[in-house]
Amino acid sequence: MLKSLSVSLLVILSLFSCVNKETEKTSSISYLDYVNPLMGTDSEFSLSNGNTYPAIATPWAMNFWTPQTAKMGDGWTYKYDDQTIRGIKQTHQPSPWINDYAAFSLMAVTGKMKFQEDDRASYFSHKAEHVKPHHYSVYLADYDVTAEVSSTARAAHFKFTFPEADSSYIMLDAFFKGSMVEIIPEERKIIGYCRNNSGGVPDNFHNYFVAQFDKDFEVTHTWEDNWTLNEHTTKSSGQHVGAIVGFKTEKGEAIHVKVASSFISPEQAELNLTTEIGNDSFEQTMAKSQSAWEKELGRIKIEDDNIDHIRTFYSCLYRVLLFPRKFYEYDKNGNIVHYSPYNGAVLPGYMFTDNGFWDTFRAVFPFFNLMYPELNAQIMEGLANTYKESGWLPEWASPGHRDCMIGSNSAPIIADAYLKGNVKDKDVDILLEAILKNAQVEAGRPVNSVGREGLEYYNTLGYVPYNVGIKENAARTLEYAYADFTIAKMAEKLGKNDLAESFYRKSKNYTYLFDASNNLMRGKNEDGQFQEPFNPLKWGDAFTEGNSLHYTWSVFHDVHGLIDLMGGKANFISKLDEVFSMPPDFDNSYYGFTIHEIREMQIANMGNYAHGNQPIQHMIYLYNYANASYKAQEKIREVLTKLYSAAPDGYCGDEDNGQTSAWYVFSALGFYPVTPGVDQYVIGSPLFKKATLSLENGNTFTISAPNNSPENRYISAVSLNNQPWNNSFVEFESIQNGGHLIFDMSETPNRDWANKLENTPYSMSKE
Repeated sequence: MLKSLSVSLLVILSLFSCVNKETEKTSSISYLDYVNPLMGTDSEFSLSNGNTYPAIATPWAMNFWTPQTAKMGDGWTYKYDDQTIRGIKQTHQPSPWINDYAAFSLMAVTGKMKFQEDDRASYFSHKAEHVKPHHYSVYLADYDVTAEVSSTARAAHFKFTFPEADSSYIMLDAFFKGSMVEIIPEERKIIGYCRNNSGGVPDNFHNYFVAQFDKDFEVTHTWEDNWTLNEHTTKSSGQHVGAIVGFKTEKGEAIHVKVASSFISPEQAELNLTTEIGNDSFEQTMAKSQSAWEKELGRIKIEDDNIDHIRTFYSCLYRVLLFPRKFYEYDKNGNIVHYSPYNGAVLPGYMFTDNGFWDTFRAVFPFFNLMYPELNAQIMEGLANTYKESGWLPEWASPGHRDCMIGSNSAPIIADAYLKGNVKDKDVDILLEAILKNAQVEAGRPVNSVGREGLEYYNTLGYVPYNVGIKENAARTLEYAYADFTIAKMAEKLGKNDLAESFYRKSKNYTYLFDASNNLMRGKNEDGQFQEPFNPLKWGDAFTEGNSLHYTWSVFHDVHGLIDLMGGKANFISKLDEVFSMPPDFDNSYYGFTIHEIREMQIANMGNYAHGNQPIQHMIYLYNYANASYKAQEKIREVLTKLYSAAPDGYCGDEDNGQTSAWYVFSALGFYPVTPGVDQYVIGSPLFKKATLSLENGNTFTISAPNNSPENRYISAVSLNNQPWNNSFVEFESIQNGGHLIFDMSETPNRDWANKLENTPYSMSKE
């Protein structure tokens, strides 16, 4: 009996121990466990569910690595439905539409040597693929090889696990548009450079690489242009060359390759390898990358019982923390230096790239100002360097100026950073000079997207005319007017009151395009007459990747002024409602076919609301300005739970350098920066029961909604630091000072909350 009891007690204690270990394991779960880098990869030219690729990188890294399923030069480098992999490539691609630069790849094969990209491609399965930001692993079925990679900011560590084979090969494809490889057997190295790009580079552009192996080479081959194999050679240069090294391998033998690159020199590439990986093992490299991600992802701690929403949140946060990329390196003395993609010189100081400000001014950079002020100060220094090196601010950089999109959105980014204290004193004057040049000088722009196209018309008439050969003119006018507002705010804080007053006046230019007969923005001819014919459903033409129903709301700085133009709150709310209640009709005649942005709107079943593209993403929050916050809460929750998921088809359109992800991150927390350049975030409907923000200044800001649920999407009441809060916005300083924002949620709207004019967010007219 005693023996039986003892056995029972041991079993109970054993079970208790297991429970404790499981609890401990659950409580210490890695934030990376929630991230799915495959979110958004189920995309193609005709329909974007994100247009992403799995980026194996550290936050804001100079280099990313990704499995390559598509042919060299294809912007859709990894498509979820593809069945074969051609290699794992270094990539700098910010968007399939912008494409890549400085790419090269590594691939392993066994048996018959295959090196051409179609021939060497191996079948793979997502069932035998492990994808996390710090580690990628895939089974190359045709070769019985497992390929793995982990990375640092400027280097990467590969691990290829081979079968028993007399003929095992690793090849480095240096890609097209100019490349060189050299195999150095006595050093177990491949060195070289690649020059592929899609524009935006000086004539001396090179990406120098070094690949260090841990096994002697038994075979060395290279290839030259037209996939011409040169056996038993060690050097090749041309338009498209590559290197092949061969070995005999035992079953389970792992060959490691440490790789680094530099835009500065071959010696700098070697230095980057030594500095960032050195003698580290693969596991150590992976651990360092994991630690880098855990640090940044852990700045926001989510507590909730919906694991799917948590996964979506951290998968989106991962995307927000990728761009813009660091385009600088550390010299042998530890100094920050960069190769300039604008003038080709090697210069001191920070440089960042791969960003389209038309997308990211809206939420990505406001997120940096909130959570990463030191990083954003470095980015601002990089913008100052760009201006000094090219004479202009970038609007789409990859790596230098690219002719893509419209607007003058460097101004909101700079002004918002300055107003929130994130511009160093030494950079203020040069950045103000730069944004004023954008607003005052049209001649000499390096590409159309830089500066302001149609500036002379805008400064003379107050708008860019429809009939003078400048495309997307109404969109330009609206974006210039908002940029002028942010310039005015910056000038005002600097004590330049006359300058501020002139730009405040110009920021009212949006009124020139308002057509009171239909309460919509509309293109206007040079003679002051509205364009004819006018179809508010016509995409493009006077607008950019949207229609009048989308761009009418692009008055970020003066929503109350827009309400007044529409004849009051009732008409304004009705117009907002109409966007959702009407069918998803469209006119695609400007493009001649249905572009993917249109199709994504059409299939979402949210009327003419096109969340998959940026111009309308702030629109839902505008209900707050008309004291109809409950309508915003309803629609925000619908978008959060319907249009996003941590799945390959998890976005509802282009992700675009973190912007569509940043909308989710902000909105899931419960507020959104409708107007970068002011100190407020507009309140929506928090998704989680609790979120804790660890701020860079050491303070903590907590957002709680303890009774949150799918049904309880409406705000019943709010308190801030134990005091009732009746405003439909929360201020920047309130967050930075630390505190506690508590939402009482309900399944029925509280139409009395935030229902007075003084409870509404900032508008220039209201102020």
